[in-house]
Amino acid sequence: MNDNIYILGLESSCDDTSAAIVRNDVLLSNVTASQKVHEAYGGVVPELASRAHQENVVPVVDQALKQAGISKEQLSAVAFTLGPGLMGSLLVGVSFAKGFARSLNIPMIDVNHLQGHVMAHFIKEQENDTSSPPYPFLCLLVSGGNSQIVKVNAYNDMEVIGQTIDDAAGEAIDKCSKVMGLGYPGGPIIDKLARQGNPNAFQFSEPNIPGFDYSFSGLKTSFLYHLRDWVKDDPDFVEHHKEDLAASIEATIVKILMKKLRLAAKETGIKHIALAGGVSANNGLRNAFKEHAEKYGWTIYIPKFSYTTDNAAMIAVTGYYKYKDGDFCKIDKPPFSKITFK
Repeated sequence: MNDNIYILGLESSCDDTSAAIVRNDVLLSNVTASQKVHEAYGGVVPELASRAHQENVVPVVDQALKQAGISKEQLSAVAFTLGPGLMGSLLVGVSFAKGFARSLNIPMIDVNHLQGHVMAHFIKEQENDTSSPPYPFLCLLVSGGNSQIVKVNAYNDMEVIGQTIDDAAGEAIDKCSKVMGLGYPGGPIIDKLARQGNPNAFQFSEPNIPGFDYSFSGLKTSFLYHLRDWVKDDPDFVEHHKEDLAASIEATIVKILMKKLRLAAKETGIKHIALAGGVSANNGLRNAFKEHAEKYGWTIYIPKFSYTTDNAAMIAVTGYYKYKDGDFCKIDKPPFSKITFK
């Protein structure tokens, strides 16, 4: 008797269409179609994103099944991102998942996108992989739309103990990149330039927010005003100093993120600390994690680059844990755009 559980995961919350297959919690395939069309607009255009998802969803699912070496009839369930995200993009993935699951007469499993990012740490590439963090652990979840400190008590028990009250860290990086005329998405561009610059070249204001919460709007405004004054004196200021500007803005954001994370670790007494979300690909943030691990005795968990951005592997593995608990969703459950865990 074959007791293996095969889960198809679907992710379509923003501008990446992704499909993945897990056998139990071991990843068999993870296929993502990225959308280049948004680069010309300096940001994701929701209408274009949803159209591209419609074109991509069938091919990525087909490729995921082929790479996994299984047929659709072997699937145990379909897991999909229900939210948060862009409503038009979510509707494409949710509608496909519901139709696909109904046609195969298998259960549907809704997954919170943010929960999925945290659960990326539980993706196994080999059966004997034991690199997942033990409960409870703290997770710094940083992306274009979210900056949160999450206390993870179990896969289905996550408590947001700190979050941004305005802009997210990734959003601030993208906006600073845009102001400098460097292009979109700003994260990889700033990251690359920062490696060649001096992080102490320029000073920008840091917020004074109580507790574990974040704020990045003041930093963004400070950067904008400083840049305006510098460009007034030297029209080519950005070109002459882009490496130092990138390094300084990155260093300031990393400093803000790590200050609150240190406070959370100290007050909770938790020393298993994970990183998740798109901004976790940032080199400066990864280095800061390694430095903190040495200085404060943390055990750190940093995901592979392929699991930092939006991907279906994290949705599929979350789906596996929910499947074992019989946590399925009804066909009339609608997607949601609001940022929340439950």
